[in-house]
Amino acid sequence: MIWRTQETWTDMPIYEYRCTQCSRTTSLFLRSIGSTANPVCESCGSTELSRIISKVAYHRSMQDKWDASGPPQMNPTDDYYKDPSNIGRWAEKRLGDMGVEMPEQAREMIDAAREGEMPPAIKDI
Repeated sequence: MIWRTQETWTDMPIYEYRCTQCSRTTSLFLRSIGSTANPVCESCGSTELSRIISKVAYHRSMQDKWDASGPPQMNPTDDYYKDPSNIGRWAEKRLGDMGVEMPEQAREMIDAAREGEMPPAIKDI
């Protein structure tokens, strides 16, 4: 994995190793690709580690998620609301169709839910 800073755009690799003693994964951040790596297991302290292929993450934009789930529907499928990013989409669409602005408190609750924070009234259920 290569990490780049916006200021310098220099390559700063993060290497991952698996401990042969405890099988835990350790990440090692290096200042440059040419730096020497001397990995030590963060869990048990062993120096017997083997390098592994790092995981890759792909993050979709909110628009990509919405395009994949389709437009808000009056009677959505059960899967539609399993994605928390869809919370409030139907209300936003309906209010927009009627030319009514979303109340600020509702907007804050919807935005918080999209970030994974459930509103207090729902959290307690």
